Order: sequence, then C-alpha cells, then structure tokens
Amino acid sequence: MAKGLETLIRLNEWSVDQKRRKLGEVLRLIDGFEAEARKLESDLIREQQTAAASPNEAGFLYGYYADAVIDRRAIIKVSIQQLEREAYEAREEVSQAYQELKKYETALEARKKREDAELARKEQLVLDEVGMQAFIQKRA
Repeated sequence: MAKGLETLIRLNEWSVDQKRRKLGEVLRLIDGFEAEARKLESDLIREQQTAAASPNEAGFLYGYYADAVIDRRAIIKVSIQQLEREAYEAREEVSQAYQELKKYETALEARKKREDAELARKEQLVLDEVGMQAFIQKRA
C-alpha cells in the first residue's frame, strides 16, 4: 500500500513542477511586457527630445509616433493585466497541488510510523518471549 502512496507522491511532485513551470512562464511574460513598456517610455522621451530640438522636421511626425506609443502602451497594459490574472490562477493551482502533495506525504509518513511501531512491537514480543524462556530455564 505504501508503494501506491509513493507513486501518488511522484505523480503529484511532477504536477507541482509542471504548475510551477507554467507560473514561471507567465511571470517571465509579465517581465517581458514590463521591460517593453520601460523601453517604450525611454524611446518616447528620446523622441520628445528630438522633436523639441528640431520642431520643423520632427514636429509633424512626432504626433503619429505619440499616437502609436499611446496605443502600444494600452495594449501592453491590457496584456500585463491579463497575465497577472493568469499568474494569480497559476499561483492558486501551485498552492492546491502542493497541498495535495503534502497530504500524500503526510499519509505516507504516518503509515511508515505505524509500520515501524508494529515492527518494534513484534520484536519486543520476541525479546520478551526469549527473556521468559531464559527465566524459566534458570528457575528449573
């Protein structure tokens, strides 16, 4: 029966690892979008400085660039929000899978303790029997 629990534990460890990997992927995507947002902001500042330095050439084009940046910023924000919801769900899945794993590990540990206690009890009975036999032989 302990073999079945060990199999369940291995299966649940694999499940926890898969869920952790999924969470890691979502978190990496969030980091990527946040880095892209930071780069977009720094590019926008650089374009603003360029447009301010030569308003005749860049002033006309800057408006189109600013509109594109605003659209891209909104898309990034929505993507990050969606990924944060996915990350929250993935954390919940990891937590539940981990709790399930711990439940099986605790059951296996309790079973092993019971088996060890039963073995110790049987060994003690044998030792008690040997002691009683030695006592009886000594008296006789």
